[in-house]
Amino acid sequence: MFTDPSFVRRLESLYLLARKVLSGSLQADRKTTRKGAGITFADYAEYRLGDDFRSIDWRIYAKFESLIIKLFELEEDATIYLLVDGSRSMESKFRYARELAAALGYIALNSLDRLCVYGLADTLRPVVEPCRGRGKAMGMLKALEEMETFGGDTDFTLCAREFQARRKRKGVVIVISDFLFPGGFEEGLKYLQWHRHDLYCLQVQDDGDRRCDWKGDATLECVETGQTRRITVTPAEARAYEAAVAGWNESLREHCARSRIGLASTGPEVAFDTVIQEILRRGGLVA
Repeated sequence: MFTDPSFVRRLESLYLLARKVLSGSLQADRKTTRKGAGITFADYAEYRLGDDFRSIDWRIYAKFESLIIKLFELEEDATIYLLVDGSRSMESKFRYARELAAALGYIALNSLDRLCVYGLADTLRPVVEPCRGRGKAMGMLKALEEMETFGGDTDFTLCAREFQARRKRKGVVIVISDFLFPGGFEEGLKYLQWHRHDLYCLQVQDDGDRRCDWKGDATLECVETGQTRRITVTPAEARAYEAAVAGWNESLREHCARSRIGLASTGPEVAFDTVIQEILRRGGLVA
């Protein structure tokens, strides 16, 4: 599936687009405040024993007879964290969510960024341990191919706390989910942002999430908890459900806009590579 040559060719096309549009980076700017042997000039400093003599500015020495070295801004490799919703409510769009994760992971590894992938549900489950380099791409694709839904009621806030406890290094955190969390999404997003990660939400929903075509008597069973409820669905209740989902999605959009969190909403009816192309052409994973 994800390791098929035809699928990998689609990923390679996305990587080539990323390299062309973003110079190979998922982020628009990866410069740090630290100084070192980069390529962008930052400052001067007095030469000390042990400094790289190749950084000495000989023109200044010729004029003032002082040994001064040039300092440059460092550009660090980014750490890309993919948090893929693996709860059972994602079953109908789980392959699509993993396709999006595969594309982002492939671009990251081929851009020599560090990559780490987790599944989230009622707990956080490692899928791809931190890795780097083009040679790790097939292993990442295989791990996503073998990933299955798991757990009970999704607890996004708990997963955010577990993630931060495991991964202290700041990076780009991309949450791929329908964001229909029973406990809400605000606290989890705030927690990740408070720890100074660059945060991006990739919302995945299908018609089964947004529309209610049921009419009459029905017995509903929660796919995550197994709880059942007998209801009667009238046209008015169907419209109320659709309005509630639309309102929930609008609250996610407003929260991300207020908090300067990047957001894209999509569904399986849109090819995954089309979504990634649009993200790249908008400038990458920026709010």
